[in-house]
Amino acid sequence: MEPFPDLPGFHYWPGRLHEAAQASLLAEIDTALAMAPLYRPVTPGGKPFSVRMSNFGALGWVSDRAGYRYQPTHPGTGAPWPPIPPVLLNLWAELTGWPRPPDACLINLYREDARMGLHQDRDEADLCAPVLSVSLGDTAVFRIGPAGKGPTRSLKLASGDVCALTGPARLARHGIDRLLAGSSRLMPGGGRINLTLRQAA
Repeated sequence: MEPFPDLPGFHYWPGRLHEAAQASLLAEIDTALAMAPLYRPVTPGGKPFSVRMSNFGALGWVSDRAGYRYQPTHPGTGAPWPPIPPVLLNLWAELTGWPRPPDACLINLYREDARMGLHQDRDEADLCAPVLSVSLGDTAVFRIGPAGKGPTRSLKLASGDVCALTGPARLARHGIDRLLAGSSRLMPGGGRINLTLRQAA
């Protein structure tokens, strides 16, 4: 569905992953994070992010004082990123229709007051390729607006929801205002994991 008719290309599938599928995917994430542990990146200016990050895939998005980029190895361990779980590859194939599979999947862990300011995903080689996002855990207040000037609006993303930036909405400004603590029992201790699938190279 397209929740905002004036923002064509932004697609939303509420409850696309049922509870059992969410729990299974969370277990896969936990296993992967044992190999590619979460870390707290910083902006090129040295400001720490409020989320912790890791990646799946041949390439992983990283940020440090050297800038924003994709690279094939974990910045802390130097090891390759773990492979993207099949359930995520299947979602990409079913929902985006893009002819190539994703080669990157950013893992963002939000706890307590973590948030993400409005931004655009512009570090990919082909800015026509879609971005697919999967939410697990506590509901997030997601904010989105057109690529240029224009009003933003918000949408609550619950555990199991999936959304995509495609076509005219590919460069939409988007971010996370806040979490609704205690809205999900999926993750021990609360919080939210967001998985963002991309075609980086």
